[in-house]
Amino acid sequence: MEILEQQAGTVRVKEVSTNLRSQVVKALSERILTGKYRPGDRLNESRIARELNISRIPVREALSQLQEQGLVQNRERRGMFVTQMGPQEVEHMFCLRLLLEGEVVRLARTHMAAEVLQELEGIMARMEAWDGDLLESAALDLQFHRTLSKASGNPYLERALNTLLVTLFAHKTLEHVSHDVRRWRLSHHRALLDAVTGKSSADPQAVLRTHVRLSLTEPERHSELPKKPS
Repeated sequence: MEILEQQAGTVRVKEVSTNLRSQVVKALSERILTGKYRPGDRLNESRIARELNISRIPVREALSQLQEQGLVQNRERRGMFVTQMGPQEVEHMFCLRLLLEGEVVRLARTHMAAEVLQELEGIMARMEAWDGDLLESAALDLQFHRTLSKASGNPYLERALNTLLVTLFAHKTLEHVSHDVRRWRLSHHRALLDAVTGKSSADPQAVLRTHVRLSLTEPERHSELPKKPS
């Protein structure tokens, strides 16, 4: 009986710890996405712990989780910072994304499984009904493209693209664009999905190129991104 009580106590402690970490993740995400912590800002564990009136352990755990999500970067010997990328770095990553995701949409036309298509349609329905905050819109956007990568039937391609998407979508989430622009970007996924599934006659790779440019704040900076051969 005593052992069971001790085990139950351990479970409750773990639940409290998990809940606290989730609350800290939410609080830090909001501060990053609302601009209180800006790209390139150092995230000091001790200062954040004092501000939230908690110990440093849940802060450290929350920062690690945000690093996995791409909102935070760990710079060796310097600590955690809000993700920041320069224009050239973004350009290089978008070029690589087009190569990888271009192959995804090509393969998806012939390898799309029924359950993956059903999942994509469900995400699309939530996108078309979206009227929430920017974090939710970014999460839906990332979920769509991650699910689309599964439709390729190539797990290696899927993993390579997912690694890239986490960082790119975190960077895009930090752009403070308007609610209407986010709604417009989400709605364009229908054109991409219809091209991939053959519901439209559009070339899916051409639609993808247009789609990627929609997510760029300054598309003219990226005018040298690969274009459809003439």
